Amino acid sequence: MKHYIKTYIFKTLSILPDSLGSRIYHQLQNVSENKNIEGKLRSTENTLNILGSIFSSLKIDLQNKSAIEIGSGWLPISPYILIHKYKLKEVHTFDINEHYQTKNLLNFNSLFSKTYNCTIAVNNNNQYPLPENVHYFPSQNIIDAEIPKADVVFSRFVLEHVTPEDIIKIHEKFKNSLSKGSYIVHFISPSDHRAHSDKSLSLQDFLKYGSKEWDSIQTRFDYHNRLRLPQYLDIFNSLDLEIAYISHDNPKPNSPQEQKFRNLKLHEDFKKYSEKELTAGSINIVLKI
Repeated sequence: MKHYIKTYIFKTLSILPDSLGSRIYHQLQNVSENKNIEGKLRSTENTLNILGSIFSSLKIDLQNKSAIEIGSGWLPISPYILIHKYKLKEVHTFDINEHYQTKNLLNFNSLFSKTYNCTIAVNNNNQYPLPENVHYFPSQNIIDAEIPKADVVFSRFVLEHVTPEDIIKIHEKFKNSLSKGSYIVHFISPSDHRAHSDKSLSLQDFLKYGSKEWDSIQTRFDYHNRLRLPQYLDIFNSLDLEIAYISHDNPKPNSPQEQKFRNLKLHEDFKKYSEKELTAGSINIVLKI
């Protein structure tokens, strides 16, 4: 889909009354998010395989650990894999929205059981058909929530959609709530997400706009903070969080993506960063409290 079509849809929804716009957005996303669940399951497992490798290299055993997920999304894919494959004791998953739906969860439970040859033992006392060691906290901003005891905090492609101010508040919350030695893991996709569906765009296309112009393009439905790698690191260092692990990738030399970036006219706000800093993608970072 061309990026301007999606932008037009989001802009239209944003001028509707909040409740109506959110309801229509939820319905549209529900259709999209529940397509190709098998593909989403494989993609999430690939991400969590990276997590497993990172923790193995750090000599950290995840077995019997408790975790907090930031951003539940539409299905409990990460909690199920973390518990089934890495033997976590429990996962508390938080989301500012309430996207889970009973029908979708039942279908996913069946798919997960068949894929991994296991049984999802649903706790019938829950509002949703979830196992007793998956605790769902919808419609909650984790900044204001009561933080459960946990050893690991985890987010997958969430932090790029959070304001810099709230990123600071979230990590201050964890520093004040979790035990010394706890870990925070973020998988961050800092690219222009419009380029994922519109291949004509550079993955850094939105860096040609100043803040006011970009804010006039994006909406609350597709917010992206545009933070570059050094900016994330500045935030974490300012909070005195130890960086236990970090990795990222960059476009391959002479690749189409590198060429698209070279042809991009950067806004003045981003010219102080190097090309590698600006194009750093697939950021994987482990912080230690």
